[in-house]
This record gives sequence, C-alpha cells and structure tokens, in this order.
Amino acid sequence: MKARIAKTIDYVQAFKPNQIDGSEERAIELVVRGDTVKISGLAYLANRILPNFYFHTTTAYAILRHNGVEVGKTDFVGRV
Repeated sequence: MKARIAKTIDYVQAFKPNQIDGSEERAIELVVRGDTVKISGLAYLANRILPNFYFHTTTAYAILRHNGVEVGKTDFVGRV
C-alpha cells in the first residue's frame, strides 16, 4: 500500500503547471449511459471527482475500522 501511495505521489508531482492551468474551463466529454455529456473541468471536479474520492476514502476507512485497524477521526480528517 505504501509503495502504491508513493507511486501515485510521484505521478501527481510530475505534472507541470501548464498542464493544469486553465483546466477548470476546459471542456470534458463523458459518455454516460450511451449519451455524451459535456461539462467544464470545474464542474467535473466538483460534481464527479470529489464525491467519488470522498466515497472511496470513507469506504476504505470503514473497512479498516471494521477489520480492527485502530484509526480514528484524526486519521481521516487530520488535525485542526
């Protein structure tokens, strides 16, 4: 798991600013149930990516807790 996380961090850090700048306005085309839907990059992030990310993070957290791993709220949301 740690190796996979490190590989993902390396992948994300390899992006250059010019690859990301302006992507909130870029048109994203998705095929949803056979229909092509166009949305902006910002709408894609806010309405698809973040909810999906939080769903999977919460599910992984619940599975870990269920299997006896001692993780708590601070491990999930961080320290304030």
